[in-house]
Amino acid sequence: MVMEAVPNVSEGRRAGVLTALAAACAGEDAHLLNVSSDPSHNRTVLTVAGTPAGIHEAMLALVAAAIARIDLSQHQGVHPRLGAVDVMPFVPLSGSTMADAVALARRFAGAAADTFGIPIYLYEEAAPAANRRRLDQIRAGGPAGLAARMHLPGWLPDAGPRVPHPTAGVMAIGARKPLVAFNVNLDTADMTIATRIATAVRARNGGLPGVKALPMWLAHRALAQVSMNLVDLDTTTAADAFAAVAHAASTLGVSVVDSEVVGLIPRAALGGRSPQELQIAGWTDALLLEEQLRRAGLD
Repeated sequence: MVMEAVPNVSEGRRAGVLTALAAACAGEDAHLLNVSSDPSHNRTVLTVAGTPAGIHEAMLALVAAAIARIDLSQHQGVHPRLGAVDVMPFVPLSGSTMADAVALARRFAGAAADTFGIPIYLYEEAAPAANRRRLDQIRAGGPAGLAARMHLPGWLPDAGPRVPHPTAGVMAIGARKPLVAFNVNLDTADMTIATRIATAVRARNGGLPGVKALPMWLAHRALAQVSMNLVDLDTTTAADAFAAVAHAASTLGVSVVDSEVVGLIPRAALGGRSPQELQIAGWTDALLLEEQLRRAGLD
């Protein structure tokens, strides 16, 4: 039984901290497959695969390492966040089911809350409450907005205290299908253009099915970005998303500089297009989920 964890940590700049976080994820039954950091987002996505028990222990070690090194009250970055370890989805891979992922998410939520005193909200398939199944529902209003709701009926944390941890904030723990974090960078510094494109392509505005999109400012490159999560890869691939963003950009007189995969991508999510056609910067086959699982002996 192979399970994947994809923790998103609110740190993308300090090399020593990132080294410590990556080291915490490695264990006998947990394999670190990828580390992807962005200084403007000030965020790192780690991809870890292994047995459920191995993943459970590795993620506890990661949270401990993050709490020791990250103070969310001092954090600055363009990506929305609620915690030092902001989100931690569990994804079923070979030999495991969504029910296994839900069970692991809920078990881990209880252990993390008891061990570290962090409020935990469960989301997506692990969520017991329909009004906060989506991550954006939990994030609404940012850390201050969630803190103000935490005592209201229907908004008590699923585990842990009713106030944010003073430095680590709040964690969102979920179970979900594989998704792809895919960003397209535009040849403009005009954020209104990125906002218009993100609005046009995201599913809740009538765009592409299974696409969540936000405009982002990349200070380290001085350009605007359309940052996307592709959550229904059977319906919308990275090729579909790239084509939609490129078309919308061209109608606004802007071109695409390049794109990027954050973390790993299943081969099928390329949609039959080559990485070069999708202008994926820094592409190597090491960005393929299947390749990393093969190297870890988990294929």
